[in-house]
Amino acid sequence: MTSRSLPTWLRPRWLTRLGESLLIGGQAVSSLAKGQINTTDLIAELMEAGPGSFLIVVITGLAAGTVFNIQVAAELTKQGAGATVGGILALGLAREIAPILTATLVTGKVATAYAAQLGTMKVTEQIDAITMLRTDPVQYLVVPRLLAMLIMTPVQCLLFFGVAVWSGQLSSTVVYSIPPEVFWNSVRGWMEPSDLPAMLLKAVVFGLQIAVISCGWGLTTRGGPKEVGTSTTGAVVMILVTVSLMDVVLTQLLFGG
Repeated sequence: MTSRSLPTWLRPRWLTRLGESLLIGGQAVSSLAKGQINTTDLIAELMEAGPGSFLIVVITGLAAGTVFNIQVAAELTKQGAGATVGGILALGLAREIAPILTATLVTGKVATAYAAQLGTMKVTEQIDAITMLRTDPVQYLVVPRLLAMLIMTPVQCLLFFGVAVWSGQLSSTVVYSIPPEVFWNSVRGWMEPSDLPAMLLKAVVFGLQIAVISCGWGLTTRGGPKEVGTSTTGAVVMILVTVSLMDVVLTQLLFGG
């Protein structure tokens, strides 16, 4: 029995769209591997996925690093372990906070745009027009967005990490009088050489998920303009759920041993 022959209640719409999104993502990755890239739109997509989101990443990184560090430093200084503040902050950021918060920010800023743009094109039959011109809509529309996310998500994650650690050091020095050299020595002592590559790997995987699901939900939009908003919301929810689940898997694979 195929999935299409199953009763509707056994194949909910979100599950069907997830499967269709994975097929679209597989086709986009295949086109990318073959070098079939629409370079005309690539620069615009890189700007939207990167510099267009840098400010919110910087602001959130400043806040996250400061708040997290205040909580940690307050307890550790009471116990006479203020010299470990930098290492604990950097380790927490690299292994978990930076990639997951970056993915959340990118989802809110970029994935919503992708789903809305492609959803609007779908319901206004622009996708059909592209197909009639013998142009592959996945290659033309999805591949540039996918490549932009694969490049810019780790860049934004690294930016978030750097800003958050710097703000943590500043708050440690100003509020708890921890010397900067003590803070940075702790960072170097606690972090493993593999922590930053693992952080960037997480960011790349999350970026791939965000691009595939947001574009897939956009291209599978049905109905009129009202459905564009529904598709956008559904894409965000699905991205957040799948990224959270993937985070558990990657954390176990990268750090569980």
